Amino acid sequence: MPEKSYREMNKRERRRYSLSARTARSVWINSIVLGLVALVIGVALYAMAVGQQYIKVAFSLSRQTSILVRLANGERTSEMADEVMRLYRSLSPAEREKQGSPEYRTLFMNVEESDSYAALRSILQETLSGNDVYDVYLAMYDEDSCAMVYMVDPEEKDHMNPGEWEHVTEKGMRKFLDWDGEGELYDIGRTEKYGLMCTAGVPLTAEDGHTYAFLLVDISANNLLARTRAFALQITAALIAVTSLIAVIMVILIKKSLVKPINSITDAAQKYVIDRKAGVKDTAHFASLNIRTGDELENLSLVMADMEEDLAENEESLRKIEVEKERISTELSLATRIQTAMLPNIFPPYPERTEFEIYATMHPAREVGGDFYDFFLIDDDHLCLMIADVSGKGIPAALFMMISLTILKSCAMLGSSPAEILMRANQAICSNNPEGMFFTAWVGILELSTGKLTTANAGHEYPAIRKPDGSFELIKRKHGCAIGGFEDTVYRQYEFELEPGTVLFVYTDGVPEAMQKDRTMYGTDRMLEALNKEPGASPKTLLENVRSDVAAFADGAEQSDDITMLGIRYFGHERKE
Repeated sequence: MPEKSYREMNKRERRRYSLSARTARSVWINSIVLGLVALVIGVALYAMAVGQQYIKVAFSLSRQTSILVRLANGERTSEMADEVMRLYRSLSPAEREKQGSPEYRTLFMNVEESDSYAALRSILQETLSGNDVYDVYLAMYDEDSCAMVYMVDPEEKDHMNPGEWEHVTEKGMRKFLDWDGEGELYDIGRTEKYGLMCTAGVPLTAEDGHTYAFLLVDISANNLLARTRAFALQITAALIAVTSLIAVIMVILIKKSLVKPINSITDAAQKYVIDRKAGVKDTAHFASLNIRTGDELENLSLVMADMEEDLAENEESLRKIEVEKERISTELSLATRIQTAMLPNIFPPYPERTEFEIYATMHPAREVGGDFYDFFLIDDDHLCLMIADVSGKGIPAALFMMISLTILKSCAMLGSSPAEILMRANQAICSNNPEGMFFTAWVGILELSTGKLTTANAGHEYPAIRKPDGSFELIKRKHGCAIGGFEDTVYRQYEFELEPGTVLFVYTDGVPEAMQKDRTMYGTDRMLEALNKEPGASPKTLLENVRSDVAAFADGAEQSDDITMLGIRYFGHERKE
């Protein structure tokens, strides 16, 4: 098939690559192949049958002729044959090679001029002229020289005189000498002088039981080939006519029972698509086909008719679903904007404050996320920092996130310590949490005048800190259970002294647990490397470096969790550069 769609092909290409054309080509090719196979098998069987017939005729002819020889010539044939073989065996190999010369013929002249030879040649000549065979002759096999020695040969063209000989194969000679009298005695072989030849015959035995000669009949392969060739021409003509007729009938039947119904279904499908694009309703393209083939094609047309009816019935439902999807998408977009608006998103948030520089981001895995961060001044000297990760994703996590953020912020505004903030938030969540949701959180309160940072951790990731002239490292302190787990959980808090120039980095598990397509995780070691990439960078640059490094690591893998980060650099009473 060409690399084109059905619409892109012209009429000529459509006809060429149509099922009708391919079916016709396939039928004709199969018919030709079947005809050739039948021709080969038929000719082979005919040649075998004709060959067997020739063998039977030759064997029967040799047997009948041998009877005539015994009746007409009697013991004189045996005496003559023994004399020829005696003279032949008395010759040396060098003398035998002189056959055909006057000197060689003189050695057997007495035999050739005898009355027995004349009588035998007359009998064989009469047999040869009355039958369609190549030669009828009398000969004997000599085992020592592996040769066939002629005694009487009436054939004129390739006449062999008494005592002349030909080389034979050991296998062919043994077949005649060792014959047990059962079946037909023959041998088929190729000779340099006569080509492919079939020789059939019977042995002639004397009264004392020894075989003195064989009455042999030769059949040339030319006769067999001629008859086979004539038969092949006849059967070829017959097969061409028969296979052509069968091919035409099959093409007509296939087109009627297969191609035409398929084309009808194809046309109906094209009209259906055109009408649907044009907005035409209440159509019955497939129901009007009326295909009655009684097979899978009829079933297909009925199924397509049902499909068209079902699609028409379900179209209104699909429209309603699309409207509902648009409404949900609009609501999700609104929820995203509401969630974003709840988090601090204006930087710098306190331009008049020179004690610190802060920046935070949240990248939800879905339209809305379960992570959140917040920072606010409890009073003029205390800055509250918090970051949390709600269990689950999507709308439920976003709703729980807004509730959790409100509770944490309310507890912080009461002037509580980080441990008390987490404890009160945990009690509030556990008192009414039918769905069993929870969240991890990290809360820190920074005293701006002294740099004292008091923190508490409820199952959240360890924060990273970089002191002046140092590198980022994780602050690993024991933390409590996630909020929403156990109502009576007590949380510890820890204090750190931040020197001017110290940078603090907090994050959710979406950073270290970011994954590649093979499920390899990003990890905190890579995160620290990204943080230390630019030692003097601002919090915004630090967060951008981590975010871009995580994206490069994921290499196109889908974000599996919300990624939330917060960074703050403490200056104390020194002014920022």
